[in-house]
Amino acid sequence: MRVASLAGETDFDGWRTAARAFRQAAVPPERAAFRIGPGGEGLFDDGLPPAAPDAAPFSVSRAFVDLAQEVILHRSEDRFDLLYRLLWRLGAEPDLMKVVTDVDVAQALERAKNVSRASHKMKAFVRFRQVEDETGERWVAWFEPAHRVLEKTAPFFVRRFATLRWSILTPDGSAFWDGEALTFGPPATRDMAPSEDEIEDFWKTYYASTFNPARLKTKAMQGEMPRRYWSNLPEAALIPDLIAQSAVRTEAMVAMPAAEPNARLAKTLSRINRDRSFDEGFVPSTVEELGLGVQGCRRCPLWRDATQGVCGEGPRQARLMIVGEQPGDQEDLAGRPFVGPAGGVLDAALKEAGIDREDVFVTNAVKHFKHEPRGKRRLHKTPSRTEVSACRWWLEAERRLVKPKVLVTLGGTAALAVLDRKVAVTRERGEGIDLADGSRALITVHPSYLLRIPDEAVRADERDWFVRDLRKARALL
Repeated sequence: MRVASLAGETDFDGWRTAARAFRQAAVPPERAAFRIGPGGEGLFDDGLPPAAPDAAPFSVSRAFVDLAQEVILHRSEDRFDLLYRLLWRLGAEPDLMKVVTDVDVAQALERAKNVSRASHKMKAFVRFRQVEDETGERWVAWFEPAHRVLEKTAPFFVRRFATLRWSILTPDGSAFWDGEALTFGPPATRDMAPSEDEIEDFWKTYYASTFNPARLKTKAMQGEMPRRYWSNLPEAALIPDLIAQSAVRTEAMVAMPAAEPNARLAKTLSRINRDRSFDEGFVPSTVEELGLGVQGCRRCPLWRDATQGVCGEGPRQARLMIVGEQPGDQEDLAGRPFVGPAGGVLDAALKEAGIDREDVFVTNAVKHFKHEPRGKRRLHKTPSRTEVSACRWWLEAERRLVKPKVLVTLGGTAALAVLDRKVAVTRERGEGIDLADGSRALITVHPSYLLRIPDEAVRADERDWFVRDLRKARALL
């Protein structure tokens, strides 16, 4: 039996060196073993095996190396043996990693997936607490990851909290950031981290205020926030009571009256619709005239339940046009695009991308709010392809008047309206697409999608991606 001694549980370089030597020496998997800590003379307890006389140089794909680096972080005791077994088999089966039904391949992929999930949960559920030391303010967190992902995940916190001094303590090791360098230390215990701080009450108040009982799905919540992490989360103490009260709070929300439309505006629009029904021959010469004309549009039935039509707004000669899906509840009442929560997300992202909202013409593919009543509330419904097609006349009129150089489409409905084809947003986002009139389109997600993501870390990553898409649009200008 050949035994390799590795420096630690996540010693990938040591495993790779030993595994390469084993395979060059034609040591079969059943005769190879990997141990943590010293195990005899040098790397191998019975000496470094010489290469077999007929051993030929070999290499493996980058995909296998990346997979191995993930699997080694898994807590299973046989992970080193599994990876060496795959390495051995790749000599005779070079396409082995493509056979996802193979038992060894399937096990490796599943363990890599578990490691990735553990890293994702660490990003979401680490909670820092404030302490003071001789050098000033510091932030400390205790966390128990499902797998050994501390070193893999720590750079995420460097990017997220670059201006803070922080420490993350785990049973596997510790990570320290002093504002300049990331270092790692020995394992820690829970009592080495603070149990609470002054900010915690504010965080609990915020968490309780954002808890939406009408959308509560307990199993889904526990799937995203497993109970094994609750001991690390200060807000977890609130969850049982929030769940218990959810039915009562939902009934109270449904019973609340909907926001009343502006009575004076409704009266004005009623007169416009009576005196000037939409004329098929109508050709607007200004954005203002187009805005009045859409109030008399009867191309589809959506006008019947909407307060008013909502056209775009912005500079007449804006070089950038942003196209959303349709007005929301607040836009329907105000008569202006992107003034609700999604508009707030868009404004902040534009600012971060270096784009002035005042220089942008913002509009929607569909000009009337499509919704369904739920008690006294109005819930958004996605426009159909027929409705998008019927409303394209107005969007094309806006494009003709404004003549933007670049159009950013927010979501699949907006992309359908601009490109006249169904679009897979996640596959086509971020790339410039040439249009017939010489302008270019860039597809990205709708800001309302970011608001619906429950996981804080995933939401932050998706928002960063959204900002990068907007920066690409600015570059196309």
